[in-house]
Amino acid sequence: MTTAPTRRERLRTATVTEIKEGARRLLRAGGPPAISLRAIARDMGMTAPAIYRYFPSLDALTAALAGDLYDEVRTTVEAARDAAGADPLAQLLDMARAFRRWAVTHPDEFTLIMGHPAGGTGVSEAACVDAGHPGARLGATFLRQLTVLWERAPFRAPAGEALERSLAPLRSRHGEVPVEVAYLFLAAWTRLYGLVAMEVFDHLGWAVTDPEPLFEAELASLAEQLRSPTKIP
Repeated sequence: MTTAPTRRERLRTATVTEIKEGARRLLRAGGPPAISLRAIARDMGMTAPAIYRYFPSLDALTAALAGDLYDEVRTTVEAARDAAGADPLAQLLDMARAFRRWAVTHPDEFTLIMGHPAGGTGVSEAACVDAGHPGARLGATFLRQLTVLWERAPFRAPAGEALERSLAPLRSRHGEVPVEVAYLFLAAWTRLYGLVAMEVFDHLGWAVTDPEPLFEAELASLAEQLRSPTKIP
């Protein structure tokens, strides 16, 4: 049996939630640099020192908000997978589409968790080395999907011990992922994430009127590779 939380615990949880909601409002209003413990405390009618009972630093609050955002993206991606039917390739493509939709409709949140870590936000990809980190759990969702596809129709990775050694951190942190899956995950991620990031940061306006067809073309190329595994180098 689990013990119901006490009133004090419920109040603390509610306050933590309110603080993170305030941080997200500031994020949307002015980007990551706008997040301020003092501003959140003022909006909540708290003194600045009081807020430190819940978050010891701005970095701690930013990291907690980032964790929530990673979980939000993962939930969005998993919902798209579950709604896509039984074909694992169709599921993967809809997962990628869901990721892009979330990113372009939440540009400030995307910047916080997947933009450049400069600016003193305390959020960095280095925190994702732990497989239990929310960012790593998001990546694992895509890794599992690619593993299902690899088990059904194995594809190759480029030969070479150097590449295999290079992929060792990713493989070991996610339960000895096959080298072929690790390679394709990173190859596909850099292509698709790169397009999404360029769209979110408005770096494609000089080249395209609408980034979505370009993204769909890259998805079609990935799907063709996965339908014909021997074509993957």
